[in-house]
Amino acid sequence: MLLSFEIPVLPRKAIGVFFRIPLLLLLCVNPGLSQKAQHDDSSLPKYDLHTETKITGVIDEVNLLSVGARKDFTELIIKNGDDKAHIYLCPKPFQEEMGISFSKGDQIAVTGSKVKQDASDVILAREVVKGTDTLLFRDDKGKPVWDWRTGK
Repeated sequence: MLLSFEIPVLPRKAIGVFFRIPLLLLLCVNPGLSQKAQHDDSSLPKYDLHTETKITGVIDEVNLLSVGARKDFTELIIKNGDDKAHIYLCPKPFQEEMGISFSKGDQIAVTGSKVKQDASDVILAREVVKGTDTLLFRDDKGKPVWDWRTGK
Protein backbone atom coordinates (compact mmCIF):
# COMPACT_ATOMS: atom_id res chain seq x y z
CA MET A 1 0.00 0.00 0.00
CA LEU A 2 1.38 3.34 -0.97
CA LEU A 3 0.58 6.31 1.13
CA SER A 4 0.47 9.63 -0.49
CA PHE A 5 -0.06 13.00 0.88
CA GLU A 6 -0.11 16.37 -0.63
CA ILE A 7 2.23 19.08 0.56
CA PRO A 8 0.40 22.35 0.58
CA VAL A 9 1.96 24.86 -1.75
CA LEU A 10 1.82 28.44 -0.59
CA PRO A 11 1.36 31.12 -3.16
CA ARG A 12 4.49 33.08 -3.94
CA LYS A 13 3.10 36.23 -2.28
CA ALA A 14 2.54 34.39 1.01
CA ILE A 15 6.11 33.08 1.03
CA GLY A 16 7.45 36.60 0.45
CA VAL A 17 5.40 38.00 3.34
CA PHE A 18 6.35 35.03 5.52
CA PHE A 19 10.06 35.86 5.17
CA ARG A 20 9.80 39.65 4.99
CA ILE A 21 8.08 40.23 8.31
CA PRO A 22 10.74 38.53 10.48
CA LEU A 23 13.47 40.17 8.42
CA LEU A 24 11.87 43.58 8.90
CA LEU A 25 11.53 42.98 12.64
CA LEU A 26 15.16 41.90 12.87
CA LEU A 27 16.34 45.03 11.05
CA CYS A 28 14.25 47.31 13.30
CA VAL A 29 15.33 45.73 16.57
CA ASN A 30 19.04 45.26 15.81
CA PRO A 31 20.09 48.95 15.77
CA GLY A 32 18.36 49.52 19.10
CA LEU A 33 20.18 46.60 20.68
CA SER A 34 23.57 47.69 19.40
CA GLN A 35 23.35 51.16 20.90
CA LYS A 36 24.73 51.39 24.40
CA ALA A 37 23.40 53.88 26.91
CA GLN A 38 26.25 56.31 27.29
CA HIS A 39 26.40 59.78 28.69
CA ASP A 40 27.36 62.61 26.41
CA ASP A 41 30.74 63.47 27.82
CA SER A 42 31.98 65.81 25.10
CA SER A 43 31.40 68.87 27.28
CA LEU A 44 32.57 67.31 30.54
CA PRO A 45 35.88 68.24 32.07
CA LYS A 46 38.30 65.31 32.40
CA TYR A 47 40.05 64.39 35.62
CA ASP A 48 43.79 64.89 35.26
CA LEU A 49 46.06 63.24 37.86
CA HIS A 50 48.84 65.69 36.93
CA THR A 51 46.79 68.66 38.15
CA GLU A 52 45.69 67.09 41.41
CA THR A 53 45.70 69.59 44.25
CA LYS A 54 44.54 69.95 47.86
CA ILE A 55 42.53 72.89 49.12
CA THR A 56 40.79 73.74 52.37
CA GLY A 57 38.09 76.25 53.07
CA VAL A 58 34.62 77.05 54.28
CA ILE A 59 31.59 76.35 52.11
CA ASP A 60 30.11 79.62 50.89
CA GLU A 61 27.50 78.21 48.48
CA VAL A 62 25.94 74.86 47.54
CA ASN A 63 24.51 74.79 44.01
CA LEU A 64 22.96 72.33 41.57
CA LEU A 65 24.07 72.82 38.00
CA SER A 66 24.06 71.17 34.60
CA VAL A 67 27.18 69.21 33.71
CA GLY A 68 26.98 67.31 30.44
CA ALA A 69 23.60 65.58 30.27
CA ARG A 70 23.09 65.77 34.04
CA LYS A 71 20.96 68.60 35.41
CA ASP A 72 21.56 67.73 39.07
CA PHE A 73 25.29 68.01 39.67
CA THR A 74 26.37 69.36 43.07
CA GLU A 75 28.81 72.26 43.10
CA LEU A 76 30.38 73.71 46.23
CA ILE A 77 31.92 77.16 46.26
CA ILE A 78 34.42 77.35 49.08
CA LYS A 79 36.27 80.35 50.45
CA ASN A 80 39.77 80.43 51.83
CA GLY A 81 40.41 84.03 52.82
CA ASP A 82 39.52 86.16 49.81
CA ASP A 83 39.96 83.24 47.36
CA LYS A 84 37.00 81.24 46.08
CA ALA A 85 37.14 77.80 44.47
CA HIS A 86 34.43 75.98 42.54
CA ILE A 87 34.29 72.29 43.48
CA TYR A 88 32.35 69.81 41.32
CA LEU A 89 31.31 66.86 43.50
CA CYS A 90 28.80 64.41 42.08
CA PRO A 91 25.19 64.00 40.91
CA LYS A 92 22.61 64.77 43.61
CA PRO A 93 21.16 61.18 43.60
CA PHE A 94 24.59 59.78 44.56
CA GLN A 95 24.93 62.32 47.34
CA GLU A 96 21.46 61.45 48.65
CA GLU A 97 22.04 57.69 48.40
CA MET A 98 25.26 58.03 50.41
CA GLY A 99 23.57 60.27 53.00
CA ILE A 100 26.01 63.11 52.35
CA SER A 101 25.00 66.70 52.95
CA PHE A 102 26.83 70.00 52.76
CA SER A 103 25.83 73.35 54.19
CA LYS A 104 27.10 76.90 54.09
CA GLY A 105 29.72 77.30 56.81
CA ASP A 106 30.99 73.69 56.75
CA GLN A 107 34.79 73.45 56.94
CA ILE A 108 36.13 70.99 54.33
CA ALA A 109 39.38 69.81 52.77
CA VAL A 110 39.25 68.78 49.11
CA THR A 111 41.62 66.69 47.01
CA GLY A 112 40.86 66.95 43.32
CA SER A 113 41.94 67.82 39.82
CA LYS A 114 42.11 71.49 38.85
CA VAL A 115 40.75 71.74 35.30
CA LYS A 116 39.23 74.29 32.91
CA GLN A 117 35.47 74.31 32.41
CA ASP A 118 34.28 77.00 30.01
CA ALA A 119 37.25 79.35 30.63
CA SER A 120 37.10 79.11 34.43
CA ASP A 121 38.98 76.88 36.85
CA VAL A 122 37.07 74.17 38.69
CA ILE A 123 38.20 71.33 40.92
CA LEU A 124 36.79 67.87 40.24
CA ALA A 125 36.60 66.42 43.74
CA ARG A 126 38.12 63.00 44.30
CA GLU A 127 38.06 63.14 48.10
CA VAL A 128 36.44 65.50 50.58
CA VAL A 129 37.18 65.51 54.30
CA LYS A 130 34.39 66.97 56.41
CA GLY A 131 34.96 66.73 60.14
CA THR A 132 35.98 63.14 60.83
CA ASP A 133 34.40 61.82 57.60
CA THR A 134 36.42 61.14 54.46
CA LEU A 135 34.13 61.02 51.42
CA LEU A 136 35.31 59.46 48.15
CA PHE A 137 33.80 60.64 44.87
CA ARG A 138 36.39 59.19 42.46
CA ASP A 139 38.82 56.30 42.53
CA ASP A 140 42.61 56.75 42.64
CA LYS A 141 42.69 57.17 38.84
CA GLY A 142 40.03 59.89 38.90
CA LYS A 143 37.16 57.76 37.59
CA PRO A 144 33.80 58.64 39.19
CA VAL A 145 32.47 56.07 41.66
CA TRP A 146 28.90 56.84 40.60
CA ASP A 147 27.07 55.76 37.45
CA TRP A 148 26.51 58.65 35.01
CA ARG A 149 23.27 57.12 33.70
CA THR A 150 21.54 56.84 37.06
CA GLY A 151 23.51 59.41 39.03
CA LYS A 152 23.95 56.86 41.82
